[in-house]
Amino acid sequence: MSSAKILVVDDDRNLLEVLRMRLESADYEVFTASGEDEAVRTAGEQTVDLSIIDLQLAGQDGISVMQKVHGINPEIPALILTAYGSIESAVEAMQKGAFSYLTKPFDPRDLLLQIKNALESRRLVSEIRDLKGRLEEKYEFATIVAKSEKMKNILLLVSRIARTSSTVYIQGESGTGKELVARAIHLRSERKDHPFVAINCAAIPETLLESELFGYERGAFTGAMQGSKGLFTQAHKGTLFLDEIGNMPISLQKKSLRVLQERQFYPVGSSKPVEVDVRVIVATNQDLKKEVEAGSFREDLFYRIHVIPVILPPLRERKEDIPPLIEHFLKKFNERMKKRVKGLTTQAMQKLMLYDWPGNVRELENTIEFAMALTENDVITEELIQQNNKASEKFKPLKEAKAAFEKGYVIHLLELTKGNVSRAAELAGKYRPDFYNILKKYDLKPEDFKRA
Repeated sequence: MSSAKILVVDDDRNLLEVLRMRLESADYEVFTASGEDEAVRTAGEQTVDLSIIDLQLAGQDGISVMQKVHGINPEIPALILTAYGSIESAVEAMQKGAFSYLTKPFDPRDLLLQIKNALESRRLVSEIRDLKGRLEEKYEFATIVAKSEKMKNILLLVSRIARTSSTVYIQGESGTGKELVARAIHLRSERKDHPFVAINCAAIPETLLESELFGYERGAFTGAMQGSKGLFTQAHKGTLFLDEIGNMPISLQKKSLRVLQERQFYPVGSSKPVEVDVRVIVATNQDLKKEVEAGSFREDLFYRIHVIPVILPPLRERKEDIPPLIEHFLKKFNERMKKRVKGLTTQAMQKLMLYDWPGNVRELENTIEFAMALTENDVITEELIQQNNKASEKFKPLKEAKAAFEKGYVIHLLELTKGNVSRAAELAGKYRPDFYNILKKYDLKPEDFKRA
């Protein structure tokens, strides 16, 4: 039998039997019902993939039966059977959720084709939903590692402003996760079912950036054989993410300001304005206030985009996040590389905790991926931690270096003991009260390291 299960509802017993025989011969599993109560009961007891319902049941309305079946599972597609004179009612049924309809008498080949199309449509809808779920899981706040207070406060701010339509200004060094935060904002907003469109303003030549953003008309320039919609239009009702907006040429900043102010613009070569409903999120690794003072960024555009500022701290300022980030990357690359690496040696972890990470989270991820690719054991050793910090690593004053090591050491102990202070103090060779003083010194909370 096919895995597809079909519920057929008709008060004509002869037709029910004919449909059963035809569908079973096509390898479908068939359930029959002659009325509403029996149909609803069957839909509730069985996992049904498709329903075929006669529009005119004795004393009953087929549309009502369809809606009650949908009430049990709204994803069950319905095919409506109708007499030729009731096509108007069949169209009404489609407006209320039916997949399609067939007029009686119908060709069995048409019936099987309609069934195939309905089941294929349901499969595609299910796949799209699953894909969307995986994307939301990938970019949701829950997957953004945030054990440090700085990151927790940022995610609290972002969760509050996500459902607004205000422009968000994200500032942070390269590799701090600006686009990850932007996507998370989009997926928490009321625009999540509409496009998220991203562009890196530093990666597009100045001569092409205007047509990329605003689109162009046919014949607007040499080679424009046909018109093209720009990214603002593609993001209609959704979110447009302008990464590295500080690199946007001055010549385009005025046009971008107009879009933000009036929600309309002119495509290249067009005299007809285009109106858009877009939420804009911008990101930069520069201090745009200084760029404004230097005259390389428009002051009016800066204040138009600087509505809700979100400043992402570099990884060196939130080293509490390094151990959980490493755990996240280990899981990710174990799945990708089909390995079973359990963790890092203490020496390897200390090396990572003492490094300043100029490339931030992206550099940490690359470092773990490199080590994972080379290791032949279930742990990563210090020798596999390759960092480009030999020349660039700055010497700190002894007091500062000792404090950084002590904090990193204590964080690693809490990770190993899952927040068990007694065990951590024992491993450190410290009395418990002294260990608590160290925790207080670095504002570390044992409960942040406990796991379910």
